[in-house]
Amino acid sequence: MRDPFQNPFPSDSARQAIWEMLVLRDIDAFLAADWSKVEHDFVEEGFIGIDAQKQVSPDRWRLAFPTLSAYRQEWLKQAKDFAEQSFAEDARTAIFTTTTLEDIEIEGEMALVRKKFDGGIAKADGTRDILQWQTLYYCRLHQGRWKISGFTGYLPNPMG
Repeated sequence: MRDPFQNPFPSDSARQAIWEMLVLRDIDAFLAADWSKVEHDFVEEGFIGIDAQKQVSPDRWRLAFPTLSAYRQEWLKQAKDFAEQSFAEDARTAIFTTTTLEDIEIEGEMALVRKKFDGGIAKADGTRDILQWQTLYYCRLHQGRWKISGFTGYLPNPMG
């Protein structure tokens, strides 16, 4: 059984840094609704974010985030909406438990990262918030550290 809080790349500094950026910092910043905790994890110039709308067909995907600013606005909206909800379990533990990031392909100064969500969070009203999608992150070594230069997110999990 994997420990969802344990970085699966203890002896690979590049992958370890990417995991910490996309799992540890991302989750903690989201729960705090604090963009400043992740703002330096992005390459602003040329950033692009695609919303696959949980659809398999690329014909249904949308260029929802043509700039980092557009993504930041949506990220903050989602984080604030999440913070206003009441849960029947620890949200941080639930999100970590649903999150898997174990596949990072690195070629030179570029990386393709696969982050998957599969599970949910029990809400205080007895319902369950389902977290079931995946994101492909495009990262690059920028100014001496790994950063996100774009993503294709909200892909179905599993695909097809």
